[in-house]
Amino acid sequence: MWIGDFVRCHSVVKVLQARWPARPVDLITSSLCAPLLDYMPGVRKGVVCDLPRGRLPIGRYLALGRQLKAERYGTALVMLRTWKAALAPFLAGIPERTGFVGEVRFGLINDLRWGERRLKRMIDCMGTLALPKGAKPPSEWPLPEIVVPADEIAQWLQRRGLVHPPGPLVALAPGAVGPGKRWASHSYAELARRLTAAGIGVWVLGGPNEASFAREIVAAAGERARDLTGNDLRDAIIALAAVDATVSNDSGLMHVAAAIGVPTVALFGPTDPRLWGPLNPLAAAIEPPSDRACPRCAKRDCHDVRHRDVDEIAVDRVFDAVTMTLAARK
Repeated sequence: MWIGDFVRCHSVVKVLQARWPARPVDLITSSLCAPLLDYMPGVRKGVVCDLPRGRLPIGRYLALGRQLKAERYGTALVMLRTWKAALAPFLAGIPERTGFVGEVRFGLINDLRWGERRLKRMIDCMGTLALPKGAKPPSEWPLPEIVVPADEIAQWLQRRGLVHPPGPLVALAPGAVGPGKRWASHSYAELARRLTAAGIGVWVLGGPNEASFAREIVAAAGERARDLTGNDLRDAIIALAAVDATVSNDSGLMHVAAAIGVPTVALFGPTDPRLWGPLNPLAAAIEPPSDRACPRCAKRDCHDVRHRDVDEIAVDRVFDAVTMTLAARK
């Protein structure tokens, strides 16, 4: 699963804890998302399994089934709607296997749920599976929570040779998956330049795909900016817990920052923050202006959010939102 989807799963963990206080909760995870488990209250452990997309290596599914069977789980919630996602819990013989009908999974899922298409948000789909069959969903789901101990932040700073600069510190997360969701690197560079000129430190976070963006941003911002991109999600999690505010595209790190509780300015293009934003409150959700012709269909009254591009957002709006967010923390 994607990082943002995995963060949303913590709401489901809380629902399960309320329903079955005495039952431990484990999550199947990819290597990418596994570091999040160490900071999610209520999760006993993760089962790390990197299964490929687009093919069915039956030997690996059999091995995962044996691993799950050894744990003697009583219930499996199959969040994904694919046929393959239901295979390992079936092979493990888990007595209760709950999921939506999805890709015609009769037999693989023995607690079948219907009505997935009527649920607009991913959290509504996932959370419903954690409730008894036929139960009415709550008006509000419990918020995801990521807790990073203060001593771990201090040790990480020392290990990385980092010092919290005098004045505020802002993290920039320029990564995103999908066209139109990634604010241009030159816009992030200009934002970083303005922030450092105002005495605000900048850390650039992300994976290897964001390394070139980070170099451009740091080159524009000067010595008060640091490139902290890398291969380990744990570094980004701890860094987000250490800063005073975050600016992020609609991405996994946006969900991580919001779940930590750091004030987050989130930039949305072809996605609706009411459907795809984090459950946790944002300091600001900035969307492209609606008082101009649509860049794709040229209609002035276009209401198709998929036509929007995050690059329509001006640097001035983001800078103002960040400075207002920092001022509110004083």
